[in-house]
Amino acid sequence: MERRKTRQVRAGRVNIGAGAPVAVQSMLCAPAQDVAANVEQAKRLEEAGCDIVRVAVPDKEAVRLVEALKQAISMPVVADIHFDWRLALEAVAAGVDKIRINPGNIGGNERVQAVARACAAKSIPIRIGVNGGSLEKRFLEKYGHATPQALVDSALYHAGLLERFDFHAIVLSLKASDVPTMVEAYRLAARACDYPLHLGVTEAGTERMGLVKSAVGLGTLLMEGIGDTVRVSLTADPVREVRAAKDILAACGLRREGAELISCPTCGRTRIDLMGLAEKVEPLLQSVKTPMKVAVMGCAVNGPGEARDADVGVAGGDGVGLLFKKGVVLRSVPENELLDALMAEVRAMDQHNEGKDSGKQA
Repeated sequence: MERRKTRQVRAGRVNIGAGAPVAVQSMLCAPAQDVAANVEQAKRLEEAGCDIVRVAVPDKEAVRLVEALKQAISMPVVADIHFDWRLALEAVAAGVDKIRINPGNIGGNERVQAVARACAAKSIPIRIGVNGGSLEKRFLEKYGHATPQALVDSALYHAGLLERFDFHAIVLSLKASDVPTMVEAYRLAARACDYPLHLGVTEAGTERMGLVKSAVGLGTLLMEGIGDTVRVSLTADPVREVRAAKDILAACGLRREGAELISCPTCGRTRIDLMGLAEKVEPLLQSVKTPMKVAVMGCAVNGPGEARDADVGVAGGDGVGLLFKKGVVLRSVPENELLDALMAEVRAMDQHNEGKDSGKQA
């Protein structure tokens, strides 16, 4: 697909926009005063494949989180600032890689200019975060409610405040909990400016509904070439946000790493516990680094052919199953040994690829 053309900004080691890979972002949810818990959570997020992490900075004491995180992890740290412009300056001084603010709620022009100057001096980008649930009064009065155009007008107004002070390292987000509103707002913004866009459905809900909303909203825009960073917002462990975001990017063809599981929905021809097998395989694939497609199919007659593009897979029979690669059957395996046989092949392929990568680096 053709990605939307944007200007590029850089947050720490991560390029955002202008064709750079879509970055996965999440946010720490431990209490701001608990430094150890936030550091531990950030390490888990980085291990899960998070590219950028955001942390709330509600007061001056919380600024120490920035310093602790910078020492513990290598991914960029974003400071989330509301109302107190001085906290943005403190976060910049502490070494943060990106600031998330709404210029309209941190005070007058002098304060906006002070934040812009501090960020410009250290080449730190600013994300302008517009939210359908906290839209300014004047835009609500103009449009009646948080319409897509109201979100865009708000974002561009705030970007204009920064541009007034010759600051252009800007990322925009226009989040709403209503998926159609969010999608249309980002489409309008994509046509109206060339700033990189951070995608997200805000207040998406618990894992079940949040995944559905995020997949529909983010997936729609990503397939249209819109979006430079993404966050899946879930009322759940943020590690689940990262895994969901990576899965959405993979489904859109924008990320090719690790193992992808394909499995059939089963039918009356299935003679093994396919659902149980697939549920056991999926978590075991999370540690696989090599891009590969792994199939768990229910029918030994049709399975290998239907999943012939899978790198490796199994197809069930009557108490036995077939182990196959690229549609070619390797051997029959008793049902109770299918999981071990499949994972042995997966690990062998993963180790072989790691060996090749080590050889290239040497």
